[in-house]
Amino acid sequence: MTGADTLRITEIFFSLQGESSFVGWPTVFVRLTGCPLRCTWCDTTYSFHGGERKALKEIVAEVLAYGAKHVCITGGEPLSQPGVHSLMSRLCDLGFTLSLETSGALPIDSVDPRVHRIVDIKTPGSGEVGRNLWTNVELLRQTDELKFVIADRQDYDWSVFKLSELDLSKRVGHVLFSPVHGSLDAAQLAEWVLADRLPVRMQLQLHKIIWGEERGR
Repeated sequence: MTGADTLRITEIFFSLQGESSFVGWPTVFVRLTGCPLRCTWCDTTYSFHGGERKALKEIVAEVLAYGAKHVCITGGEPLSQPGVHSLMSRLCDLGFTLSLETSGALPIDSVDPRVHRIVDIKTPGSGEVGRNLWTNVELLRQTDELKFVIADRQDYDWSVFKLSELDLSKRVGHVLFSPVHGSLDAAQLAEWVLADRLPVRMQLQLHKIIWGEERGR
């Protein structure tokens, strides 16, 4: 079994999708291990190291066993493992609705076009604003989504500027504004979005509202 036939996996679990336009759907999550970024508000630091190396066919079998229609590939940063492209194509071939959650720091050009790409735009409050790979913007499609995780008013103002500067609402199906859980009051972000009549979709993390910080949820 070669490295190209395996991926290092932190966990595979079944839950409700908590974010994006797919929120609420029963979904199988495949969380890959490893991430080159260190965002200040990261809630999955346990995925940075460790994990278990699994064959692609084993991963696919685990996904199939849940009997769900939606699959989300997440991390960590899933694109840091090149073999993820083979996994995504296999899952698409099997008819799954597949989404990819990626930091926006790595190229998205090689992702199977059938995949819904949920791409972060890192705000200043993340500590990783310099890692945004802006060339990805030109590759975006209407089946993709952009996510801004916002910690404070500075993040919000910066995000509004980028939204306008790059005409982002016309490049993707949804632009998502999300408050940092436990940092920015959701009602405050909602008031800002409404006051500015922004063409964005505000979101909360549904899984945290239901289960808190419980891992595997």
